[in-house]
Amino acid sequence: MDIDQLQEQLKTNFNNPELIKQAFTHSSYVNEHRNTVFSDNERLEFLGDAVLELGVSQYLFLNNKEMPEGQMTKLRAAIVCEPSLMRFATELNFGEFLLLGKGEEQTGGRQRPAILADVFEAFLGALYLDQGFDAALKFLEMHVFPKINTGAFSHAMDYKSQLQELVQQNKNQSIEYKIVKEKGPSHDREFVAQAIIKGNIAGEGTGRTKKEAEQRAAKYALDSMNV
Repeated sequence: MDIDQLQEQLKTNFNNPELIKQAFTHSSYVNEHRNTVFSDNERLEFLGDAVLELGVSQYLFLNNKEMPEGQMTKLRAAIVCEPSLMRFATELNFGEFLLLGKGEEQTGGRQRPAILADVFEAFLGALYLDQGFDAALKFLEMHVFPKINTGAFSHAMDYKSQLQELVQQNKNQSIEYKIVKEKGPSHDREFVAQAIIKGNIAGEGTGRTKKEAEQRAAKYALDSMNV
């Protein structure tokens, strides 16, 4: 693996390059190189999992002041689950830097969801050990938290119900959702929805399905109300 290229890509410099190398070393590689000094990334993954949970928990707590504990738990679970971590790792091209055993390499290990999710957590653990929690938070602020803000995990949250409850506090108000635009080919459709309260557009959102677009429109409306 090219550690310099990886660090340049991630805009970071490890004080201990062996940590970043370990983060990308799969157990299958270690098993095939027993005569050399290699450690796999499993312990770093364990640590990174805790760093990730704390970082995401802190972000949700500080930036969603009215969100109850149950909803924060549900949203955090959607962010730290394997499919999400795999997506983060894929976007960062982590797969190409993995050190894999031959068998794992031949069976598509570089694209395997569990391996990619693990290496993302292992990297976070390595970054924490090398530079501390603030550096890990900065990394999350660059690559994870913006996706929360853009509604990438809105499928885990029922923003429409939250907005409905809020609006129902005023008996003179009601919500209507309208799909105002459809774009893209049939196999890759994108919908634009508006949340309308008392005839006014309270929020607009885009999604791959009508329901997703409506959820994002509801989230935008809630955000504009500072809820």
